[in-house]
Amino acid sequence: MNLKTIGIWSLIPVSFFAFASCTTDSDLDRDYRQDMRIFVQGISTYAKSITPGFLVIAQNGQELITHNGEANGSIAQDYLDALDGVGREDLFFGFTADDIPTPEAERSYMLGFLDLAENNNVDVLVIDYCSTHIYIDSSYEMSEARGFMAFAADHRQLDNIPYYPTEPYNINTADVTTLSDGENFLYLINTQLYASKADFLNSLQSTDYDILIIDLFYRGNELLDAQDIASLKHKENGGFRLVLAYCSIGEAEDYRYYWRSEWNSNPPDWLEQENPDWSGNFLVKYWKQEWQNIIYGNENSYVKKILDAGFHGVYLDIIDAFEYFET
Repeated sequence: MNLKTIGIWSLIPVSFFAFASCTTDSDLDRDYRQDMRIFVQGISTYAKSITPGFLVIAQNGQELITHNGEANGSIAQDYLDALDGVGREDLFFGFTADDIPTPEAERSYMLGFLDLAENNNVDVLVIDYCSTHIYIDSSYEMSEARGFMAFAADHRQLDNIPYYPTEPYNINTADVTTLSDGENFLYLINTQLYASKADFLNSLQSTDYDILIIDLFYRGNELLDAQDIASLKHKENGGFRLVLAYCSIGEAEDYRYYWRSEWNSNPPDWLEQENPDWSGNFLVKYWKQEWQNIIYGNENSYVKKILDAGFHGVYLDIIDAFEYFET
């Protein structure tokens, strides 16, 4: 699901699971960063052509914001134009371990790119991993001071509604129709702790978060339909809110509707090794048309299912898969 740190794939020993890597010599000559930009831009163009105003947020991989991957580099304008927001995990807490302040060097590095996004009218969402109350308070306060919107997750698994604070940060009754309207958000994409889909939906309905980021499926395979999503579009206090769908585009997940059992023993050439931190998630050659067809561009694609369910936008993850291929 979520890569934990910058450059995580360069830190993990190469190990092969059901099959070996299929990377070829021609793949090694690719511009993996531009490949990811083009992929995201394609998703955005497709989704917005069907639903004008549909929101596209990219998590991590902030180096794509500039052409040379440096915060002082020239802006990759086509990429930023495709985005309404960028998400960044571990900005203030959680980079080295949960509930640990992120080292200043790493924090400053990420902030250089995030400030560029904000200065180019792309909203920033921060996800920190901390459970100590003073750290949670600090996460929200430091994000707000920079004009960012934050969620302090007390579970790395993103499987719960935090009990602290008891109400969302900067709770309000105002209608939220754009990312910039939002004061707070909930990021909950693992539904294993909920006994039923109804239990999950009821829990969300009783919250006052301005924005919800959830999975398209309950427990990975039970599709949330348009009626389910419509039931979430108002906060308990009555204000309208946004509902966004999580979508991993740098990994394939073996519990999704698109997975074929034969891939376990005879994988397609675009399917790579398993993520050692997240069982059942496999890196993909995201520039391959076969994979992109799974994600967008046709009636059975993942993004089309998100659109059909009535979500207001998509939250794209594993944007930083380019790091694995570069190393």
